[in-house]
Formats: sequence, structure tokens, C-alpha cells
Amino acid sequence: MFTSKFLIRCGIAAAPEKMLVLNCSTKLLILEKILKSHFPESLKVFGAVMNINRGNPFQKEVVLDSWPDFKVVITRRQKQTEMDNLDHYTNAYAVFYKDIRAYQQLLEEHDVINWDQVFQIQGLQNELYDVSKAVANSKQLDVKLTSFKAVHFSPVSSLPDTHFLTGSSPRLTYLSVADADLLNQTWSRGGNEQCRRYIANLISCFPSVCVRDDKGKPVSWAITDQFATMCHGYTLPDHRRKGYSRLVALTLARKLQSRGFPSQGNVLDDNKASISLLKSVHAEFLPCRFHRLILTPKAFSGLIQ
Repeated sequence: MFTSKFLIRCGIAAAPEKMLVLNCSTKLLILEKILKSHFPESLKVFGAVMNINRGNPFQKEVVLDSWPDFKVVITRRQKQTEMDNLDHYTNAYAVFYKDIRAYQQLLEEHDVINWDQVFQIQGLQNELYDVSKAVANSKQLDVKLTSFKAVHFSPVSSLPDTHFLTGSSPRLTYLSVADADLLNQTWSRGGNEQCRRYIANLISCFPSVCVRDDKGKPVSWAITDQFATMCHGYTLPDHRRKGYSRLVALTLARKLQSRGFPSQGNVLDDNKASISLLKSVHAEFLPCRFHRLILTPKAFSGLIQ
């Protein structure tokens, strides 16, 4: 029987009963390898753990039911970090489970989730929604589900022809925090201060790619989120059908792959243009779907877009 002092020495902070916070760098690397053996369902948690193991720029931590034979693993923001209770973009949890009952038990019996704020739960397993919704409803939270096709890019050995970028403009480069306003305005999920701040944090923490025009303004781009997922791929309407989206997507995928990250993404079923692009670059459409739940306490109903 391990004592609480032994667990802390080993980098495992014991919470009441079964919940464990995994802090040991060696064990986190072991967890990364374990999660890799459970692709594709573990991709979101895997991406978050990879970021934790590489400087933890988004201040995440890992919660499990047990170690090393865990049945569920959840990544979340470190509890000591400053939080905006309306910022469901940043207040996001990724979930992977081997036993759905263990996931439900963690939600019901332990202080894993901050139920007093608006937040997201993300994952690639079908039972995630029903169980999360049942527990959330018992706590008087509204739940909104959006489901996506999940995709993975094959290894990118070479980039498309870039002869049209030979001059000073347009040029292939990366985003800066100063571009956050533009991305916030053009993202279907954006248009608010929480999203603008979230995008600025993503740009400062994770890889991005963009094409800039002769005035230095981004005209096509893609960013990476806290789960190492490629997201917000967008080209301004006046600059479409020039090959920018393809170039940006493949460049970002290659950049992530060069750093050892999986190049993963999500696309809505009715986004025909993006699906066509993904097929043209031979991206793999995964057998599982990506599920994003936004959970809102009654006190904040009507305040969230």
C-alpha cells in the first residue's frame, strides 16, 4: 500500500480517493508512449501531454484514476492559473478512457472539473457525449455538442510548388500576436474578447503558418491549438483559388511532424471546400469522430456565443 508521501515523492499528487495528478516528468514521458499505442482515440490527450512534456506553454496538467494501469486520463488547466470563467476556449479538457465507467466515476465523485465556469470537453470516443451530458445535467449545466470528421496528415516529404512566392510578396511566413484581431473576426467560433485572447495565446505558444500580401497583412493561415491540433485554416475571400490554403496546410503539417507531433485536424461535415482540400493532399479521415462539448452553468446562460 503506497502512502501519500511516497506518491508525492514519485511525482504523483494524490487527491481524495482515486484521483491522481501526474507531475513526474519521467512518468509523463511514459504516459506519452502509452497514449501513442491507443491512436487515434487518444490523439487529443496525446497532443496535450506532448505539449506538457515540451515546456508546458499552456499550463496544463494530467489527471488519472490510477497509475500506471489507468482507465481514464484527462488533461486540464493547472488549477493555480488565472482563469476567466467565460473563456471556454482556454478552459478546455481532453479525455481518453479505456473504461467509460471510470470516466463517469471521476466526473461524479472527484474534483476533476470546475463546474462553476463555462468550459469544453474534447475527445474522439463516442460515449463521451452521453456520459458527460448526464453528469453535467445533474449539476444543472447546459451542454452543446459539435461533432467533426477527424483527420490525420500523412508524412509531408515535400511542399507544393511555391514559384508564385519568389518575390517579396506574397510571402510564406508565420503569424504574430498582432494578427489575433483578424483571426478572431474571421473565425466562425470567434468574435469575442475571450476568443481574441485565446488566439493570441495560441500564436505565441504554438506553430503557425501564413501567407502575407505586399502590405504585410495575412491573407491565408492556419494555427495550432493546445491539443496540437491544426485549426482555423482560413483564406480571405479575395485570395482564394490561388493555392494558398493547400500550401499553408501542408507547411504547418510538415512543421508539426518535424517536431515529432501528429499532424491532426477536424472538419465539419458540411465544409465541402475543406474536405475537398484534405482529400487532394491525401489526408486520412479517421474512423472515429471528434466531439467538442461546450458546457455552460445556468448562471452564464445567454452570455456565451
